[in-house]
Amino acid sequence: MQNRVVEFQLGAALEYDSTFEWYLERSEGAAARFIVEIELALVAIGENPKRWPLGRRGTRKFILPNFPFSLIYRELPSKIQIVAVAHGKRRPDYWKCRL
Repeated sequence: MQNRVVEFQLGAALEYDSTFEWYLERSEGAAARFIVEIELALVAIGENPKRWPLGRRGTRKFILPNFPFSLIYRELPSKIQIVAVAHGKRRPDYWKCRL
């Protein structure tokens, strides 16, 4: 299967940046591991976006295995869009207004 373009929506990009900065302030190693895990998740989503269960409003959720975050994404005709980099224990479904 061909890898599809995966892009961050603005709100998700800001969440990614702020989460990276939070980890970086505490540990460069943790920040580096966070980046690697996000990159691996993006590749996996791009290669097989339908692998993860369909959720509300046509979204899907990729749970990061080593960090308390999920990538909430949706398939659009020309790309896959990351809607949120959501913490697993905070503000459930806050990202719905981005759809």
